[in-house]
Amino acid sequence: MARGSHGREMDNAGAFFMATLILWFVSIFFEIMFNKRTQLIYVLAGFCFFQIANWVIRFWVSRDPLFVNTCVSLLHSSITSVSVLSILFNQFRDTSMTEMFEHSQLFGGTWPWAYQALCISCGYFAYDQWDMLQYRLYSGWIPSILLHHMILLICFTLALYRNVTINYLILTLICELHSIFLHVRKVRRMAGFRDGKAKIVRVEWFLNWVTFTVARFVSHVLITAKLLKDASKFEKGVELPLALFGMVGMNLLNVCLGIDLFSAYKRERNTQPQHHERTE
Repeated sequence: MARGSHGREMDNAGAFFMATLILWFVSIFFEIMFNKRTQLIYVLAGFCFFQIANWVIRFWVSRDPLFVNTCVSLLHSSITSVSVLSILFNQFRDTSMTEMFEHSQLFGGTWPWAYQALCISCGYFAYDQWDMLQYRLYSGWIPSILLHHMILLICFTLALYRNVTINYLILTLICELHSIFLHVRKVRRMAGFRDGKAKIVRVEWFLNWVTFTVARFVSHVLITAKLLKDASKFEKGVELPLALFGMVGMNLLNVCLGIDLFSAYKRERNTQPQHHERTE
């Protein structure tokens, strides 16, 4: 009975999130076809690129859905990190730090290639939502990962439609630098390498903590502080409430992630090497 109830919960959650994803696709196609928003083609290009990467990994490396999904997530984090750092470096080279982070720039401006980078990440989150729904890579009545992706798709898509807060959202994507090491750790453990005292694992954990602190926790706190500081400069509308709601949610998720990371770190440090034992 318990398993049947759990299965029905997953079916209901899957049906709801699949319906929202279909509505999102209809909205994107409508904007491109009828409102001539051809720049949104980058969203579909992002979706197709990561779906093709999924098929390549599935054909050549492994057919395990979770492993494939994690590898594609690692690819996205790597590409996004390079893109965001390149955008910020080029902008810093051409303008002063003060001008770069002015409210008018962060809210209404768009740095070169920032729009395209945000489109591609938006396409990735749609792909990832589809992949998790297709292979049921979630659990619970309200799966947090599906809810997280749905909220990101709403925020990103509204920003792309209205062409506002593009640069703010690019700054939030700095956290993908930390996601690289989250996905590396997951792939490593799925590959069976779990010796927490190995030197390469200690280096990985060091980079994991550094990027978590700088690229995720501190950067999101600073973005939230900037939003609060410039609150009076926002015009009346949904932008400020939506941005604050999103950043508060991100900061809470970061705290939870930090707690989970610390627990995982302690467990892995206490794991004894099993070089001479046969596993599974």
